[in-house]
Amino acid sequence: MKIVSFLFLLISQFAFSQQKGLVAENAMVVSARIEASRIGVEIIKKGGNAFDAMIATHLALAVAYPYAGNISGGGFMVYRKANGDIGSLDFREKAPQKASKNMFLDKNGNVITNLSTDSALAVAVPGSVAAIFEVHRKFGRLPLKDLFQPAIDLAKKGIAVTEKEKAKLDEYRSQIVKASGDETLYNKAFRVGDTIKYLALANTLEQIQKNGKSEFYKGKTAKKLVAFLNEKGGIISIKDLAEYKVIWRTPIQFKYKELNVISMAPPSSGGITLGQIMKMIEPYDVSKLGHNSAPFIQLLAEAERRAYADRNYFLGDPDFVKIPKPLLNENYLKDRMKSFSFDKATPSSEVGHGNISVYESDETTHYSIVDTEGNAVAVTTTLNGAYGSKIYCDELGFFLNNQMDDFSAKPGTPNFYGLVQAEANSIAPKKRMLSSMTPTIVEKNGKLFMLLGSPGGSTIITSVLQTILNVYEFGMTMQQAADAPRFHNQWLPDNIMVEPGKFDKKTLEILESKGYTIDEKFAPVLGKIDAILVEPDGKLQGGADFRGDDKAAGF
Repeated sequence: MKIVSFLFLLISQFAFSQQKGLVAENAMVVSARIEASRIGVEIIKKGGNAFDAMIATHLALAVAYPYAGNISGGGFMVYRKANGDIGSLDFREKAPQKASKNMFLDKNGNVITNLSTDSALAVAVPGSVAAIFEVHRKFGRLPLKDLFQPAIDLAKKGIAVTEKEKAKLDEYRSQIVKASGDETLYNKAFRVGDTIKYLALANTLEQIQKNGKSEFYKGKTAKKLVAFLNEKGGIISIKDLAEYKVIWRTPIQFKYKELNVISMAPPSSGGITLGQIMKMIEPYDVSKLGHNSAPFIQLLAEAERRAYADRNYFLGDPDFVKIPKPLLNENYLKDRMKSFSFDKATPSSEVGHGNISVYESDETTHYSIVDTEGNAVAVTTTLNGAYGSKIYCDELGFFLNNQMDDFSAKPGTPNFYGLVQAEANSIAPKKRMLSSMTPTIVEKNGKLFMLLGSPGGSTIITSVLQTILNVYEFGMTMQQAADAPRFHNQWLPDNIMVEPGKFDKKTLEILESKGYTIDEKFAPVLGKIDAILVEPDGKLQGGADFRGDDKAAGF
């Protein structure tokens, strides 16, 4: 058995050793679709900076990747300018003013199945368009017209259906038709290689390009959107749209050995939870444990268990909730790990703050950008579910989000994935829902070292964590780090989720002998990394996760 185990790891390491992604000397964009990555790079070639490329890439993903790319969702941006200045933008969606704490409960106080995911009530006030204009106002260099036009042209030209996109369209077609009606653009069986033209979206983008931010939040587009949602039972008003604002926030920063990690602050839980995990494992000689060995998996799983217990109880929208300051305090984190032993698993019941839970969807997208000057931008954005609420507005050409589902519909009620949260993330008017999105930038010795992010709902944080460790502790290339098998623990359910068929059976047996429950049947992919690594000579190395159609572009 030992020989088989050794050969398994040897073959795995050999496979990884053959992988190196795109290397570019000047600039790079990595995203979920090559069309979007190329558009971002072209903007930089024309003299634009990383922020210009962010706008163009975001709009291109709204066309090329409707599964999660959007102008009707929201997200977070973390940036580091070439001079070392850092910051972040919160363009998370907000609850409509008519939202209420118990809006997804029946008269008996029970959660109404699918109401927070598959109805117009699930739609939150979008932030993506506001973010585009705010980023341009503060950092943009090229005219907005030049940044919108590539996405408009792409929508008119059309997008070729890939094998992976066809699989998604086939899986969700019936749900989309049920939510959107028989006349929807998506009521047909697409084949690989078919071209889908988005003429309605092209027109919407042209109107926003011509009339500015107000077109989406106050103008004809806003009125059409509100009328469409009201017709389907939604509660978003023109006032909700008109009063939406993005927020510039101070990012979370923490040290891990010689790294300085910069990530998103609440209402994203990403930065704090990532920081807690990395600070809890920092005292250990992680590299000597061995990549994806039993002790390595055990150490990370136990740190994750404790961090997610804190995340799900304490974190929420900082404009509504007071978040405890000691969560990243070293003494607090040492105390959290006192009960950890390599001899046996710690029961989740011993480290939690109660039994409360909520589901967080895993369909999101991330893109990473570095320009010729060294400015770096990491953005994670989402509609929440796959194709959001499945409600497609054919007149305007886009899907609506179902972001209201990321609130705790009923604190204390176990849900499908067992990701747990409390009153801190309950529904309230104008409140931003908690998120796991973790756009992250890493410095080493004061210089830009890496930027990355991932989709994956609750698994985003652990995907980002393992990717950083794969590079820093285990010496992998950026592509190797993105492609490596991943695992996940989120406190509840009390198990370790692993990608099926990717881990040595002997390793899993060792973990089971110590009291761990291994779940190889967890349905969603554990993340999909899009990352950039800066090599010692300044060249840029891309990591575009093989789990999707993700691609890097650069020059």
